[in-house]
Amino acid sequence: MILILGTTASGKGRLAFELAQSLDAEIISIDSMKVYRRMDIGTAKPSSEQRERIKYHLIDIVEPGDSFSVGAFHELVLQTIEQIKKRGKKIIAVGGTALYIKAMLYGLFEGPGSDEQVRIQLRQRIETEGSAELHRELAAVDPAAAERINPNDSRRIIRALEVYQITGKPISGFQRQWETTDVQSAVNGSDNGWTIIGLRREKTDTSCRINQRIKKMILTGLVDEVKALLDEEKPLSKQARCAIGYAEIIQYIEGRIDLKEATELIKKNTRRLAKGQRTWFKTFKNVHWLDIEQSESAEDILDRTQKLLSCIEA
Repeated sequence: MILILGTTASGKGRLAFELAQSLDAEIISIDSMKVYRRMDIGTAKPSSEQRERIKYHLIDIVEPGDSFSVGAFHELVLQTIEQIKKRGKKIIAVGGTALYIKAMLYGLFEGPGSDEQVRIQLRQRIETEGSAELHRELAAVDPAAAERINPNDSRRIIRALEVYQITGKPISGFQRQWETTDVQSAVNGSDNGWTIIGLRREKTDTSCRINQRIKKMILTGLVDEVKALLDEEKPLSKQARCAIGYAEIIQYIEGRIDLKEATELIKKNTRRLAKGQRTWFKTFKNVHWLDIEQSESAEDILDRTQKLLSCIEA
């Protein structure tokens, strides 16, 4: 089992596809937004041609109007791994949703409970004050969590503030239990059956690739995709609405900003996402990192990966 991780626009999806072809493997997507049907352009799903050539899992499994959780992902990914193993196929997992990756590797962490009254109050504040204001409040009490959470992601902002109000402790502190005791021992001493390959690029290279990707998304119909989703009978779930690329285009469609502003906002929020991913990935201790040069082709990266895997196996 091979896991390929990296920030958004790092090239991990292309590598997973090329490697799967060479190994006759199936791919498991570890992405909290690729699970949604008809959210294709904004989530940079693999093309229909790629999906015809390689079997992908955990893509297009949820309606955009429904919610999806790390708990649901954890249950599904374990089932998927077993099914692929029974077919005698190799497995390549790929993604950038660090919370889902950690759940797959080490299970779910036991966090604090919930308080519906606190949650209702926070929801009311989101409606009256806006998510950006509560995100600033979160940054004051839990900067680590605020860095990882998009200012549009009202669901996760509410949960982080709820945990702080219930316990007086930041949610990031509870999440760090992955980095201690038994879990940290697992990270340092065992790969739990996975060989982990990480793609790492310079920040300027990542930003350039992000800009190129977003330009392509706009040109290939992201606005029309979002309009079609908004026209569906069942409204978009809060989780789907806050997805980067969708939240900003919704603001444009509603007339709050123009398309140029929306595009720049998508770039800004995607760079923020990449920064948060880099922070998360630093907690992984058994990753075989490949530092990718801007000039390297997809073929070069595949060749380096294959050589690295040969060395690991040896």
